[in-house]
Amino acid sequence: MIKHAVILAGGKGKRLRPYTVVLPKPLMPIGEYPILEVIIRQLSKLGFSHITLAVNHQAELIKAFFGNGSKWNIDISYSLEDQPLGTMGPLKLIDSLPENFLVMNGDILTDIHFGDFFENHVNKKSIFTISSHRREEMIDYGVLDTKDGVLTGFREKPKNTYEVSMGIYMVNKKVLQFIPDNATFGFDHLMLFLLKNNYPVSVNTFEGLWLDIGRPDDYLEAIEIFDQLKDKILYV
Repeated sequence: MIKHAVILAGGKGKRLRPYTVVLPKPLMPIGEYPILEVIIRQLSKLGFSHITLAVNHQAELIKAFFGNGSKWNIDISYSLEDQPLGTMGPLKLIDSLPENFLVMNGDILTDIHFGDFFENHVNKKSIFTISSHRREEMIDYGVLDTKDGVLTGFREKPKNTYEVSMGIYMVNKKVLQFIPDNATFGFDHLMLFLLKNNYPVSVNTFEGLWLDIGRPDDYLEAIEIFDQLKDKILYV
């Protein structure tokens, strides 16, 4: 079975400024490697044979660094957006995608086993599978519950738990028919469409390491964690 991955690497990294003023976000260093190289090393190690990098902002820098992928024993090709197309829109520009393929953001530090995630999706015959993660959010205030100007409850610095998308997906090729040509179409647009039309979307909850380095706090944490867990993350 061909294991193909599409990595979304075209964003401007606005949330990570000023770090991304010079470098595109996928080339931001995590230890001795850019974050995108960490992902490519992981995918190569787990049997993926081809990666398509969907690029836009500072595309030439990314192409110059990764080339054809021979350094990592994997074929790398490029799909260039002439205009921002969101997270799902770029898929319509890529020719010859296999029946099932991985799609992920190019700014994620995780120790998920991409091969197992791929095979689980294929075995379930899902049209779309989301890898999710539970995050806690601390509210640094005393939260008041009120009604008609009267206090009805009080919570001191409560924690809220959310199940969030990790920016890692498995996609069946059938989904491409729902994505418009040459238009911005995000993950949110696709999920709302699939829900509205009763297409079942699988969700695999992952309990391991996941950081989105597009957030400055996560980026600084990722640098520290990668130094400690490098061998585990790179499956050495």
